[in-house]
Amino acid sequence: MSDQYLHGHHESVLRSHTWRTAANSAGYLLPSLQPGMRVLDVGCGPATITIDVAKLVAPGEVIGIEPSEEVLELARNNAADAESPDSLSFQPADVYALPFADHSFDVVHAHQVLQHLSDPVAALAEMRRVCAPGGVVAARDADYGAMTWFPEVAGIRQWQRAYRDTATAGGYFPDAGRMLKSWALEAGFAKVTSSGDVWCYASDVEVAWWSDLWADRVVYSGFAGQAMERGVADRDGLQRMSEAWREWGTKPDAWFLIPHGEILARG
Repeated sequence: MSDQYLHGHHESVLRSHTWRTAANSAGYLLPSLQPGMRVLDVGCGPATITIDVAKLVAPGEVIGIEPSEEVLELARNNAADAESPDSLSFQPADVYALPFADHSFDVVHAHQVLQHLSDPVAALAEMRRVCAPGGVVAARDADYGAMTWFPEVAGIRQWQRAYRDTATAGGYFPDAGRMLKSWALEAGFAKVTSSGDVWCYASDVEVAWWSDLWADRVVYSGFAGQAMERGVADRDGLQRMSEAWREWGTKPDAWFLIPHGEILARG
């Protein structure tokens, strides 16, 4: 793939990804899953969602794909630890040129993937190609521009602007959640059911986890390097954003909301 993943695979990023489950990240898709289905999980990451899906559709085959062998190895280890079905496997692949025949899968799923692609419509068209007639392509992405929080901390507002500017400068779509339906229609799907859902971090434990996670990501993840390379922020500015995240995490009334767009596309 020519696209460069904005976050990279620093521990702080994987800390976030391994929190995700089918229940908290793919609830809109779950009613469409049945045992025996063949599923492709595009951009499976550490595979915590993929593993849940594999258990739901067993004995159906599930394949998780990623361009990074390092991440695929983590996915395989997580699958083994979770005693996943033998019908779950992983392989490297490029979403723009999937190594599968036409109409190969009942479900093609992508979670937080399209926002990181320079041509999400082409990716959706390729996902449509490998989806069987009567099958479904499912995608869910966050909307960084619509994220909101309380109380206001100036450095977090600066982080939001810096993140969106860094992604946009790279040719990507940080507000992808609101665009999914439009992209799916452009990719040629005959029927697109769109919806939305949120992650909300509000308890003391959730707030501490989320603030610590982003305090690290701002200075250590791939985002930091790309923000500096693209002239969006310097090292001192990133450090101030990190400190703002930690400050926000100490507030007894802290609350953070992440909205997502979702689509089930057919035809």
